Amino acid sequence: MMKKNTLTRLTVVSLLLLSTLSCNNYLNLDPPSAFDENYVFSTVPNATSAVLGAYDRLAGLQAYGSRLSMMYPYDNDEMVGVLNTTAPDNSSRDLSRYNLNPTNAQLRLPFEQLYAGVERANICIKNIPAMDLYQNGSGEEKIQLQRLHGEALTLRAQFYFELVRNWGDIPAPFEPSIDQTELFMDKTDRDTIYDRLISDLALASDLVPWRTEVASDERITKGAVKALRARLALYRGGYSLRRVSGIMERRPDYLKYYQIARDECFDIMQHRDQHTLNPSFQAVFKDGIDSYKIDPFGEVLFEVAMGRETDSNIGYYDGPRFYVPGNTSMLGNGQIRVIPTYFYSFDSLDIRRDVTTAPYYNSPDYFKTVQPLLNMTSGKFRSDWISPRLSSAIQATGLNWPLIRFSDVLLMFSEAENELHDGPTTEAIAAFEEVRTRGFGGDIDLIGSTPTTKEDFFEAIVKERSFEFGGEGIRKYDLIRWNLLGTKITQTREELTKMRNRQAPYENLPQHMYYKPSSTEVIWSHSLYQPTPSRAPSGFTRVNWIVALTDVWINNVAQLFQPNHSELMPLPQSVTDANPNLKQDYGY
Repeated sequence: MMKKNTLTRLTVVSLLLLSTLSCNNYLNLDPPSAFDENYVFSTVPNATSAVLGAYDRLAGLQAYGSRLSMMYPYDNDEMVGVLNTTAPDNSSRDLSRYNLNPTNAQLRLPFEQLYAGVERANICIKNIPAMDLYQNGSGEEKIQLQRLHGEALTLRAQFYFELVRNWGDIPAPFEPSIDQTELFMDKTDRDTIYDRLISDLALASDLVPWRTEVASDERITKGAVKALRARLALYRGGYSLRRVSGIMERRPDYLKYYQIARDECFDIMQHRDQHTLNPSFQAVFKDGIDSYKIDPFGEVLFEVAMGRETDSNIGYYDGPRFYVPGNTSMLGNGQIRVIPTYFYSFDSLDIRRDVTTAPYYNSPDYFKTVQPLLNMTSGKFRSDWISPRLSSAIQATGLNWPLIRFSDVLLMFSEAENELHDGPTTEAIAAFEEVRTRGFGGDIDLIGSTPTTKEDFFEAIVKERSFEFGGEGIRKYDLIRWNLLGTKITQTREELTKMRNRQAPYENLPQHMYYKPSSTEVIWSHSLYQPTPSRAPSGFTRVNWIVALTDVWINNVAQLFQPNHSELMPLPQSVTDANPNLKQDYGY
């Protein structure tokens, strides 16, 4: 079933309506108005368009079409962002290297778009429950308006979640700008924000339907609300860089939030008719997201709807480079590169490795030309899986961005159970092994033994989440909430140095690889885990592999990361200039 139906069909109408009610910048709050709130929220169709206008702020290059999905989450211990080694440029390269200044060119527009989303959601949250139809309409009108109310609450939670996990304590209006008595707001403690959002999502869960109770589209349903509530609870219970102490801390009451996460995940797991794992890990991406189709198993609980050739550079910015027929120039940026130690952290039989990573670029007829190891890119959204195929040089692919998958629900449940019970329960192990078994093609005999102590099971979860979600913008933020980002960056550089020096456990890896050209699949002449043969096999082409590693490349990974500083970003300079009540924190 093709996607892009409900959300894109009403986008134009919703933008016309909400552009008159919301603002582009939360500090610029006097837009002209052509429609007042009474008109916009007088009918169910108009209210629907207003909520879809809030959805719209998730999409586009300043949100999950590029910056929030493919720039902000890097560098981490899996992949790195823009790799040029020129001088700092105060743009995306400095973002990846943790060399951020408040004037960085990638900060202001995403920050403003997220607040525009908050504003649009606030307008809907205020007005929809106040509609006469909300109380006195027909049964169907009440159901539709309740759903819209729940969607708006969930969208606001997602906008604020992204703001908090990137900037920490922030101004947090929960009513429309027109109703605020003080527009130059001070920062609100993130715990207060999280608590409000977790409460809001409990309400939203009662207002929205399950996936199969409504038409299949990209709108929020009950599973998405519950999964997001679980995620926010784990972040509320996790570590965070604090303004007062200036260090990473976790609050003493964190187990309360792990219980919330556990309970929400458990409830989703009891509704396997709504959401479960797709039996094929590859199909989630190749046959679903990359083919503009909704996953039939409901594995993707929450995704950002994009318009083809308008809203998203996913697959162009991050994946392997490619040609299209009739164009002589190679397309795509290939900017998200796989760290060699991440590639080799996968078991050789784990099918997720060759879905998550792509060591090639594509010719016009989709023959694979293998790249050197250091040019291997993120692979889940690769251009040659996009169907219908790209046929022009346009950068906008329109691929949706997955925010939460059912495998995340299973692993969040396992993590919470392990923490709450001081070790993994039988149910926690079963959920963990369900994800891992799918990663090995359904063969449970290949997954190895699951640890049974609290510390070892937690370490297994840290690894499994990496194998499962590589390239999905999750890893950096997981490591922050565990207070492991600095540790993992240091470990990665150390392991890369061992790999370069041919030290254990990397001493037998090939320095070069040979592949068969003019093939639509990557065909190696020898093992990725054994030394390079002394003689080149006939009909194969050599490419640099481990030999390509250099000290410069290794030191470039998260080059200027500083613990108790780089876990959060500075506020955009324009924001602190405009609001006298705001100042930089965290050493910026």
